[in-house]
This record gives sequence, structure tokens and C-alpha cells, in this order.
Amino acid sequence: MQSNAPDGPGATHAVENQPPPLAAYNLFETDAVLGEALVREGAGWARERASRLGAVLGDTALEWGRLANENPPVLRTHDRFGHRIDEVEFHPAWHELLRLAVSNELHALPWRRPDPGAHAARAAMFFLQTQAEAGHLCPISMTYSALPALRAQPDVAAEWEPRIVSSTYDASVRPAREKAGVLVGMAMTEKQGGSDVRANSTRARALGAGGPGGEYEITGHKWFCSAPMCDAFLVLAHTDRGLSCFLLPRWCPDGTRNRFHLQRLKSKLGNRSNASSEVEFQGAWAQLLGEDGRGIATIIEMVTHTRLDCIIGSAAGMRQAVAQATHHAAHRQTFGRRLTDHPLMQNVLADLCLESEAATTVMMRVARAYDEGAQDEQQRLFARLATAVTKYWVCKRHPPVVAEALECHGGNGYVEESMLPRLFRESPLNSIWEGSGNVICLDVLRALGRTPESFDAFRAEIASERASEPRLERTMAEVETLLADGNHVETRARRIVERLALALQAAMLIRSAPPPVAEAFCAARLGGDAGLAFGTLPAGVAVRDIVERHTPLTSAA
Repeated sequence: MQSNAPDGPGATHAVENQPPPLAAYNLFETDAVLGEALVREGAGWARERASRLGAVLGDTALEWGRLANENPPVLRTHDRFGHRIDEVEFHPAWHELLRLAVSNELHALPWRRPDPGAHAARAAMFFLQTQAEAGHLCPISMTYSALPALRAQPDVAAEWEPRIVSSTYDASVRPAREKAGVLVGMAMTEKQGGSDVRANSTRARALGAGGPGGEYEITGHKWFCSAPMCDAFLVLAHTDRGLSCFLLPRWCPDGTRNRFHLQRLKSKLGNRSNASSEVEFQGAWAQLLGEDGRGIATIIEMVTHTRLDCIIGSAAGMRQAVAQATHHAAHRQTFGRRLTDHPLMQNVLADLCLESEAATTVMMRVARAYDEGAQDEQQRLFARLATAVTKYWVCKRHPPVVAEALECHGGNGYVEESMLPRLFRESPLNSIWEGSGNVICLDVLRALGRTPESFDAFRAEIASERASEPRLERTMAEVETLLADGNHVETRARRIVERLALALQAAMLIRSAPPPVAEAFCAARLGGDAGLAFGTLPAGVAVRDIVERHTPLTSAA
């Protein structure tokens, strides 16, 4: 406990009863849930790597995260002579964060080293790095996700893949062929369409014969271009045969700047360290990826992987919020005892911990499905449905978890220095990114209708736990009843997806978490033995044990 005596004439108070900052700690080694999941999901070989990264993230990178957000990017459309340059200027802390991410292969680990458990290992490290700062991981996520889409065009992939998987971060502004490593962004949505990408008005005209891998000239406007400082972008545009997917680099093959013009950077609620922009393509050079007119089918590979990262990012935001809240409560004194010793606060903290553990556990299980899906059709089908279901629910739970964790701090959590305001501003993003809640729910219904085998794989995944836990059985029976009512299935889509997500989380906790955690989750989330707000867990829950499991240990404790 900090206590400073008054330091001179006129001093009116000592600073006391203020928790020490949660700093200089290892994010991995103080997270029992993640450590257990890393081994369980087949990536135990990455434990030492995750620990090294966790040590840096809990120390130096926290300050980088603060600086990157307090010094947001600046758009430079022209140089001082009037030449168009369309560059974005970042604080050095941003580049340090990206250098750390790329050197740890967060952008390409499964593609660089397609070993068993590579997706799970990357998920764990992405989860850790997000807790230090989330914005810089937007280009990291898109780069990771772009490669499967690029592989739809093998000749283009052969040129770009070595640059993408490089573990060297190269922030220089020059043609990709001259760089030690590149990052990839995307530009899909337009102001008139949003999620309805088929409403895009951007047009692509073939230069020559066109066709897969062919050269095109793209003209149009994109309402959101993510991470505009990247070296290339996946772009949707219409050809005469329909909506198609293109790779559009910042530089043309002849070494001139592409006609890719940044109009403005978005002023956003959160994600302030990261640049998002409106962009004009004025006859920009690009190459067609995959079949002409089949752009959504091509880019869906990118979307699928970025959805996984939305799950990881939201689970990470919850974990950091819970770490901050439990640490604060372990040190702050009220009414003669620590906050964490008050029964009502224990209930609130334990409820938050349950939500965080469920999110982390299911996130790591879904990541393993990506590892196994290439060889196992059932795992591929499970990943197809589980990614959408989990993306919807984990991202929806992110904002209320952070809001409650902030409230655990009282006024101390409302000031910028606490980190909680930044976490809170960031929390709605993943629920919007790569499909808002309604879009995801409709996607789940589409998957259930077009590939019913994915539902079979989902049910097979939780079958043994369903058989042993009556509350889980009732939840799945409710889902099946709702799905059978064809007249109202879309109206009830959110309820269907919510129940599927809770069922999956419950099954994962029954399988792997300490029994008190699984029992509390099933009672509160499936059994209805809780209220609508956090802190309404039923009597008899081992709240103290749950909170201690999630409280980070520090040298200052």
C-alpha cells in the first residue's frame, strides 16, 4: 500500500490507499486460464515464446500502448513541394508495437511454420499482445488473414507470400519488392452499402485480356480502408461479370505510386492509434484474385480468419479489464478491509472472471479447430459454425465486462491514466468489425441451412458434456425447438446464436475448467440462477477461489 508523508509546509495530505499500478508483470505467467489452454489445445511447444512475449508486454509495451494512443496518426496527403504522397505518420511507439508483433510472427505464424497447434499458439500470443494495445493489431490481423485469400491466385501468392511471412517489420514507404517485409490491409465497404458489399459501386476495367491474375484499373471510393499505410490491399470491385476481388498495391510495377488517394482519416470512438481512412481509387492498378465475378467467395477466407481475431481480441480485452479490476480490489481498502474481501464485490468480480474464462477457453478451442480443419473435415465444419457463433457472443459480452470492471475502480477507473477508458472505447469494435451482430446471426442461419453438417459437427463437439449436464441438454433442446419453427427463425436468430454460444462455452468449461468454475457458469448462464447484471451469482458459488484464479500476481502485491 502506498503512503507518502506530506512533503513540506502547506502540504495537506498524504497519498495513501492507492493500489500500485499493474505493471512490470508477465501477462502470460499470471494467466492460469491461458496457460492451461495453450497446452490443452496442442500448442504447449509455444509456452516459452508466450512467456517471453508476456514479460515484454507487461512492462515496456504498456507504455508504448499509452503513447501510441495519446499521439494518434496524422495524414500527409502532399509533400512540401505539392507532390501527392498519401502517407500516414505515426508515433515511434506504434512502430515499436508493430515490430514486436511481426518479430513474434503474429501476422504469419501458421503460414511460416504450419506445425500442429500453430493457430492456437498464435491465438495465445495475439491475445497477450492485444492487452497492451489493440489498434496496431488491425494490420497484423489483416496480414495474417490475407494470405488464404491470396492463395486463390497462386501466381500472385508466389510473388507476395515471401514478403508477407517475413518476420522483419519494414515501415519504409517504397515498392514492396524493395522491402524486407510487408503488411496487407483491406478496402471493401462503401458509404452506400456497409455490410451489403454487393451494393459496391467501385468498378474494375481489364487492361488487356484480364481474367484471374490479370491486370485491371480500379476506379471508385471506399468508405473504410483499414490500415492505409499497408503495402497492399484486398479490394472488392465490379467487373462486367460481377463483384470481384483484387490485390491493389501502394506502388505500381513500374515503381510509381499507385493512384490510391487518402481523403481523410476517420475520427473514431476507439482504436485511435490505428489509421482508418476514406480512399479514392482513380484508375488504380490491381490484379484479379480468383475467378472473375466470385469476389465474395475469394475474400471470405480473409473474413473467416479476421473473425477469429475478433474473438481473440474481445477475449483479450475482457482479460485485461478483469486483471485491472481484480488487482485494484486486492489492494484498495474500504470500510476496514480490502475491496476483494467484501462479499458483494467478490460476487461481482467472480462473475466477471467467469465471463473472461469462458471467452478465453472457447477462443483457444476454436483456434485449434483451424489447426485441425485442414486435415479433418469435421473440425473444418465445426470451425465454420463455431467461429460465427463465438464471434457474435464473445464480442457482445466485451463492452459490459469492461464497463463493470471500470465501475469496480469507481472514479479511479474513469480517468484516462487508469487504462480503463481506452479499454472501454475499444470494446464495441469487434462486434462491428467483420459483421455486426445481425449480420453474424444471419450468417449462422445460412450455415445451418446450407451446411447442416456444421451443426452436426457442433453437436458432436459438445455431445458428452450435453449428456452429463441437464442444463446444457435443456439449452440445446431449446435451440433445436427454435430452429424447427421456420416461421420465426430469423426473428429469433439472436436468441438461437446466444444459446449456442453459451452451450459451447459451458461444454468447454465442464471439460477443462476447475469444477467450481464450470458449476457457477452453468448455474448462472444456463440455469437461470442469476440476474441481468454482473454480481448476481447464486449463493454457494466459490467466489473467492474464482477471483484468486484470475488475479494477476505482481512484485508490488
